[in-house]
Amino acid sequence: MHFRSSIQGRAQRRPVAWLALGLLLGLLLGVAAKANWDFGLVIQNAEQRYGKLGVAKGRIEAWDELIQASANLSESEKLATVNRFFNRQFRFSDDIRNWRQEDYWATPVEALVKGAGDCEDYSIAKYFTLRRLGVPSDKLRITYVKALKYNQAHMVLTYYSSPGAEPLVLDNLIGEIRPASQRKDLLPVYAFNAEGLYLPGSTSRKSDAKKLSRWQDLLKKMRAEGFAIGEG
Repeated sequence: MHFRSSIQGRAQRRPVAWLALGLLLGLLLGVAAKANWDFGLVIQNAEQRYGKLGVAKGRIEAWDELIQASANLSESEKLATVNRFFNRQFRFSDDIRNWRQEDYWATPVEALVKGAGDCEDYSIAKYFTLRRLGVPSDKLRITYVKALKYNQAHMVLTYYSSPGAEPLVLDNLIGEIRPASQRKDLLPVYAFNAEGLYLPGSTSRKSDAKKLSRWQDLLKKMRAEGFAIGEG
């Protein structure tokens, strides 16, 4: 009888113990997640690389403030807030003018230091900010398109609320986020995220994103800047 009551007592206490453990782990993981992006360290590393940042320091701090202020927003609100922020923070400038290179993928810090970037830089900055705000990578794709009006290659960020959903397009050409069906001016070519590479109309990846050398170079640069980002 005593043995049975002892078992029952442990059984009754176990859910409470697991709940307490779960809350503790959740708290620790939450703290760890917030500690991953130390903007004090990021700014310090940027100053070591670029020297005195001037107004660029304010842009990086504004990015930090945006992330802190947006943590509890809905996903749709996060999309709108992040899209608006970078469309306002950057002026468009091609890679030749910015970096003296034909095709350079800048990190968000590099673009914020310049205060300028091309379509890739807008899309990359939006992608990593939304990832930091908890949007899963499988909902986001950096998408190469042809901008038909300008007859040139272009890049946007697309968001899928579910695997089969129509994507929303976050673009620097148009401030408003619109469904892909309303962007007849864009012809998709391919897309990628941390999971892999996708072809138009495909919901399954066609190859590993690790094979994209520029993507890997970008991740390496961001880690050197002080960001804990895994594979993106």
